[in-house]
Amino acid sequence: MTPRIGYSRPVAIFSMLVLSVWLILAAFPFLWTVWGSFKVQADFFSRESFWNAITGPATQRQTGGAFTLDGYRGAWIEREFYLAVWNTAIVTVCVTSISLFFGTLGGYALSRSARNYTFWILIAALVFRAMPHITLVSGYLLPFFEMNIWGYLPTTIIVLVAINQPFTLWMLHSFFKSIPKDLDESAMVDGCTRFQAFRLAIMPVMWPGVITTGLFSFLLAYNDFSVTALLLNQANQTMVPKINSFLGTVQTEGTIMYAVAATVSATVPLFILVMFFQRQIVSGLTAGAVKG
Repeated sequence: MTPRIGYSRPVAIFSMLVLSVWLILAAFPFLWTVWGSFKVQADFFSRESFWNAITGPATQRQTGGAFTLDGYRGAWIEREFYLAVWNTAIVTVCVTSISLFFGTLGGYALSRSARNYTFWILIAALVFRAMPHITLVSGYLLPFFEMNIWGYLPTTIIVLVAINQPFTLWMLHSFFKSIPKDLDESAMVDGCTRFQAFRLAIMPVMWPGVITTGLFSFLLAYNDFSVTALLLNQANQTMVPKINSFLGTVQTEGTIMYAVAATVSATVPLFILVMFFQRQIVSGLTAGAVKG
């Protein structure tokens, strides 16, 4: 009988303890923010006692209950945060779709090309990706003002795609390189054209890599501040600049809780998205050569 290989009990207990501590430390800031979003500012940012944020005496006095939705009502209704959510949805979907479309085609072409210029194209993309975003955006401002296209969502989408495209090109090129060329050649021997081989034989194998790259592209557009803050007017703001506008330079009572509630509202979808695609993300990040 084959002996069972595993960790000893002390090692297993120590591992579980370390993982538990790490999980608590990692989850605490988010859980604390979620908890505080249902309190009033006097409790969550109390200077008298840390426990005021937990027990909520000021929340009891002002609202008559231990929890309140005033922060969410103020952000979503009074400050129209739902418009920023809609603008963010448009920007992220467009940026992710366009980046993946050109990234898959470009990554596949570069991975199968034997030309010497392939290396230099990838190096140029890497240099462009390494440049600070604020440097690139500052160069766009003058022509955008002159053409009267500053402040609109399509303008920001174009800039974010330009910033994100080198990343998707590198990521997808690496994934395509891990797929043997024999798969393409076998499909073309069976009568497929090059594009049919790409669409029918390569892409089904590439889905974990595409989903992983798409998620990172989504996060870039979803969390961007520098580009969206500089290129969008107040009416077309996405969520991150909108949250920043809640703080402002002059604060009034309660507005900071609008920012807290809006932050929770913006973070929860990301958590759900990552949990939903966790298997594909892990598969994409650990993708190796195709066997068989």
